[in-house]
Amino acid sequence: MSYFAAALAWLFVALALMVAGLGFPAVHLASPDTLVLVHVVCIGWLSLAMCGALFQFVPVLVARPLFSEKWALPALGLLTAGLVSLLAGFLGLGGRLPAWLWLLPLGAILLAGGFGLVVVDLGMTAWLRPVGPARFVLVGLASLCATVAFGAMFAFTHAGWAGSIGETILANGVPLHAIAGLGGWLTLTAMGVSYRLLSMFMLSPDVDDRKSNMTLAAGALAIAVAVVGGIVAIWLVSGLNVVLSIAAVLGLATAALYGRDLIGIFSGRKRRQLELNTRMAVLSFVSLAAAAFLGVVLVLTGAFAAHVGAFTFLAVFGWLSGLVLAKLYKIVAFLTWLEAYGPVMGRTPTPRVQDLVAEARASKWFVIYYVAVWFGTLTLVAGQPSAFRAAAAMMTIGLAGIVREVIRTRRLADVAGSLRLPNGACTPCLLCARA
Repeated sequence: MSYFAAALAWLFVALALMVAGLGFPAVHLASPDTLVLVHVVCIGWLSLAMCGALFQFVPVLVARPLFSEKWALPALGLLTAGLVSLLAGFLGLGGRLPAWLWLLPLGAILLAGGFGLVVVDLGMTAWLRPVGPARFVLVGLASLCATVAFGAMFAFTHAGWAGSIGETILANGVPLHAIAGLGGWLTLTAMGVSYRLLSMFMLSPDVDDRKSNMTLAAGALAIAVAVVGGIVAIWLVSGLNVVLSIAAVLGLATAALYGRDLIGIFSGRKRRQLELNTRMAVLSFVSLAAAAFLGVVLVLTGAFAAHVGAFTFLAVFGWLSGLVLAKLYKIVAFLTWLEAYGPVMGRTPTPRVQDLVAEARASKWFVIYYVAVWFGTLTLVAGQPSAFRAAAAMMTIGLAGIVREVIRTRRLADVAGSLRLPNGACTPCLLCARA
């Protein structure tokens, strides 16, 4: 719960920055202000939320206990301190704070320490039984290592501590950093976790290993071509166009194969009536398909470089953030139910997981959020920064409503009075689980 709470707090920070006009599209994509916004979203929001979900679900994926329960809290502390230091360094780089550029390497070291604990803890857990979705997690963790390595090199270069090699990598390696982070760490991991969550919540058979392995192979190859091939291209001073084109084709193939797997999960489900989290996850899958389509159109028209911000925005907030919010809504309800009523199961009547939520009331907030994301994408394509800020404000309203519903779930506010707190049950703490 602490990871989820911290992640949602950072998402509110990111939306506030967009509403205020700090970062892209008000300024250039490579500006320090945009770097602040990007890292708040990718580290503060998406990575913390992903880590929190993985600490809970990797043991489920492999049917083994977590390698070390004690590492989760120190990792959260290091990641938070590292992100704050990194953001302060970026603000100094842009002249908004004193130019203490040593904060950038410090932030990189702290983040490397925090993510290092996460990678070892989750990696050792998944490695015990690397089958099915756990393989996606392992590839995602490897991509996270590459992302952190690139980011650390960039931080040291901005501080003037990496020499000419660092300058060369910084000048050419940003796309590789983004692909490893968004494509490898966040997208492949989200795909792997979604296989198990969708099958679990819809009572569907697991995806055949041969099919999921094909999807994973395409995705892993796309990341490997981008990262390894990109490094070689930078070393040989030959340009990245060919490498990125090959990686893009493999990425499209991964998305198509993932879509095939999703169709299989939905068609084989035993639960015909979809819960809200699944219906909203469908909108995130639609956003992923729309992002892929938009990317193809932009490449074919030669406008990808001019509109890369719109493509990234749709992928980050429509696909990744939408999926995380949809599943977070269910995960919090499920974990709260286990914590509150697990100890008294079988001894007294207890509510169902669905009794902890009010889906009809919550659905409108998700709709507001997704519509705002799609509208924001159109404003970016049209080059309308003022309209984009209005879209960000709409997203904030939708997110506030979703968070309110999550808090109500955590407080058991929608459970009928007679079932709310039977003897032996207790209201869970808001930000952490009771021991």
